[in-house]
Amino acid sequence: MANQIKPAIVMLLLFTVLTGIAYPLAVTLIAQTVFPKQANGSLLGSDEQPLGSELIGQAFSRPEYFWGRPSATSPVPYNGGASGGSNQGPTHPALTGAVLARIKALRDADPGHSEAVPVDLVTASASGLDPHISPAAAFYQVNRVARAKHLPPDTVRELVERYTEPRQWGLLGEPRVNVLELNLALVRDLK
Repeated sequence: MANQIKPAIVMLLLFTVLTGIAYPLAVTLIAQTVFPKQANGSLLGSDEQPLGSELIGQAFSRPEYFWGRPSATSPVPYNGGASGGSNQGPTHPALTGAVLARIKALRDADPGHSEAVPVDLVTASASGLDPHISPAAAFYQVNRVARAKHLPPDTVRELVERYTEPRQWGLLGEPRVNVLELNLALVRDLK
């Protein structure tokens, strides 16, 4: 038995050093060297004051900002530790009630707006953390934001167009707008 314990302890120490120290250090070094922004959370803002990640949505509710998709995480919206959908089907009464309440909130925030509300403004994504909205959802909000910011709607519309990201590699996904980046541009570019 003693001749089996020594090799077992040596293998335990070897694999502890390899998988617990050497491998994580190598991955961290490569990530920090090759992809430093992504390795540090894809943060937006400045190094002194990060304002959020471009990968996780934020709750905006003031009329002078664009609003993102609703979050499915609760009780704290956009909580990465509670990521997940509601698992409510399209005919579930709770989902129907939530969607109707969200439509009412959008209509109350912009009473003169009579266009159909884009679906991504009233339904959460599968993760509940989506930072993007469709261009249609961003354009839907242009008049409200322009009015609250005392800006011409065409100026705000041009900003939405500038921050609309195309399909990835020209064919994957749909065009999208990162809500945090758009709101930061509202503050930075349109003072």
